Amino acid sequence: MISQSKIILQIIVIASVALSIFLYYQLSIRGFLDDWCSCKCEMDSEANLWLSERYNRSARVLMNSKNGAVDLETFNWWTSLQGASTVANFTDLVEDLFSLFPDKDHYSDSSSSRCRRCAVVGNSGNLLGSRYGALIDSNDFVIRMNEGPTAGFERDVGSMTTHRLIYPESAMDMDNNTHLVLLPFKILDLQWLISVFTTKHIDQTYMYVKPSIKADKNKVLIVHPAFIKYVYESWLQRQGKYPSTGFISIVFALHICDEVNVFGFGATSDNAWHHYFEDFVIGVNGGPHAGDFERSVITELHQKQIIMMFKGW
Repeated sequence: MISQSKIILQIIVIASVALSIFLYYQLSIRGFLDDWCSCKCEMDSEANLWLSERYNRSARVLMNSKNGAVDLETFNWWTSLQGASTVANFTDLVEDLFSLFPDKDHYSDSSSSRCRRCAVVGNSGNLLGSRYGALIDSNDFVIRMNEGPTAGFERDVGSMTTHRLIYPESAMDMDNNTHLVLLPFKILDLQWLISVFTTKHIDQTYMYVKPSIKADKNKVLIVHPAFIKYVYESWLQRQGKYPSTGFISIVFALHICDEVNVFGFGATSDNAWHHYFEDFVIGVNGGPHAGDFERSVITELHQKQIIMMFKGW
């Protein structure tokens, strides 16, 4: 006859196994949230499921010499984006890149105790008059893109920049506190990056580009071509030809940050589309990007409390 104590022990064991299975299932759905909970855990199960269908925590975000290889499908997709005909041995090019720039597994320090707060700052005119500057600068990382300036706009856009995502056609000078984050849309972009810090001979892609810019060589980061494809397929469901710099910047932040605050995206309060540093109207849905679809995903991220959107004034 089984004693009462053994029955209780068996119940405890069965309950422990059931709990372990339940927790494993939950973590498999929202393992990507493990590192965020020290910042915020407001998402409900529906939001967790929506995010898990898009977010791949093992995606290769930034290149290094160990992860630089790309499969043929990714390579063919990536090299078709801007139709560049540059001939280069990609393996040799990766070797050249990481003989010049930091070669390591960047931002692999995630943990349940880390709470890295990041601001992604777009270039929308809705930043004018927002007085978001101090709030933006209070983040651990401030990620800007392309040529968006801070000088003269500090009250509204802040003065700190830790990361700036650019490509050759949008390059600008940076101070020594800023990481140059290259978004390569073609092989020539990688060759241009090497040239900027060495021979300075490349000044033409599909348009004139700066052959040299001021930036700290020891802070150069390169977005992986496979990451651009992942954003396109998992997040944008192959809408448009390839994702915009702004959209890639948000997904980039979701991978290296624990809390993502987004500023300077969308139209102004009177539904105008222009940069805060320019007066002329910009296109919102032309070119290679699926602007409406990108905006719908960003809205969804905000509504599900995965990011916090600050819409300006």
